[in-house]
Amino acid sequence: MPRYFFHTRIGDQLLEDPDGIELRDPDQAWDTARRTIRGLIAGGAPQAQLLTAVLEVVDADGEIVLEFPFSEALIETPPGAPGRPPPR
Repeated sequence: MPRYFFHTRIGDQLLEDPDGIELRDPDQAWDTARRTIRGLIAGGAPQAQLLTAVLEVVDADGEIVLEFPFSEALIETPPGAPGRPPPR
């Protein structure tokens, strides 16, 4: 399975994920990114700063697979909607 790394970009600062996680495909990486962001915000992280952050998901070659703005993780997106992977 491919390994994906979830780096957090806040302004010019990049907080790198050194370990990554093996996931089935980019759709599962999208789901993981959304859950990760929601967990950080629900866990009491400073929201004002995080709402401008972006989770950059990269593959093992360092290529960006997707960029997920933290603010978008708060929006309820129905399955199959534009920008949302179709249901499995």
